[in-house]
Amino acid sequence: MNILELAGNAGMLVILDGRIGRTEYRSVHGTLDAFQRFVHAFEAALANDEESDLSRCRRGLCVESSSS
Repeated sequence: MNILELAGNAGMLVILDGRIGRTEYRSVHGTLDAFQRFVHAFEAALANDEESDLSRCRRGLCVESSSS
């Protein structure tokens, strides 16, 4: 799940404020409506992750995903 992509898709403005070495500093701006769309998209993404985790479980044993 790319949280910055979720924010952009919800209508929020994602700005790269600066970069120092490998660290990026970003700001996210938007309306309350855009923030609410972001929250709904985030909740849906979390629910999808939980469902996919459950589908990997077999006979009480779950395989952990190496991706974040």
